[in-house]
Amino acid sequence: MPSNVECQNTMDDRGPTNDVLAQVVQLAADLGPVLRPRGDEEFLQAIVETACLVFDAEACSIALFDERDEHLEFRVAAGRGAEATVGIRIPADRGIAGWALMSGQSIAVDDVRKDPRFAADVAESTGYVPNAIMAMPLESERQTFGVIEVLDRRRGGGEGVDDMEVLALFARQATLAVETSRIFSNLGRALLESAALAAQRDSLRTALHERAAQAPRSQAELAELALLFHDLGALGADERLTVARIAEDFLAYARKRRR
Repeated sequence: MPSNVECQNTMDDRGPTNDVLAQVVQLAADLGPVLRPRGDEEFLQAIVETACLVFDAEACSIALFDERDEHLEFRVAAGRGAEATVGIRIPADRGIAGWALMSGQSIAVDDVRKDPRFAADVAESTGYVPNAIMAMPLESERQTFGVIEVLDRRRGGGEGVDDMEVLALFARQATLAVETSRIFSNLGRALLESAALAAQRDSLRTALHERAAQAPRSQAELAELALLFHDLGALGADERLTVARIAEDFLAYARKRRR
């Protein structure tokens, strides 16, 4: 087994690779403050808890769609059966949630026992079987991310306010959180793939350029964005700060417009 000194010497001999990795670290540091998602699972948890209070519901949950095996996974939940609900995975076409996901439509069922779409076995596994369910897909202009469900609500949104309109407000916030988080994760994946390529090319910029040219459109756009930040990193701190503020202002405008 080589000594620590020998290991260090081996690393020093790989100067270009170390330079590339150092650039990746710096690039990630520059990107972080601008693109770090505002919402994560804690925010999604706050959404379901708030929805429970607003609707005076027995429970509320959010399930996210996993494209790899076409399943819905319940990621957060509040109220009765919440602990047992988190982590449950079901085929994307099962249950009321599955119907909302596949159809892209919201739905309110007042008596689930009379609805053949209701997955009674899944509900029984949580220790709580609801009587009524409201479900709404979490979707952006580009894709559907999952479903939010409210179980056994006792209070609506208020006089003259439709329950689905209120649920849509929660759905939009959850969609924004999930979409932003996934964009950030995909950006990280693009950077890592580019770093692996850069180890062969000895140039992070060349690797990012190749990644942008060859990757599928959604990933290519992220690689192009990373390339812009790479070039920005060659400028001064004042220029980086200016661009970061412009990006934050644009994100705030985009979020407000989508609401």
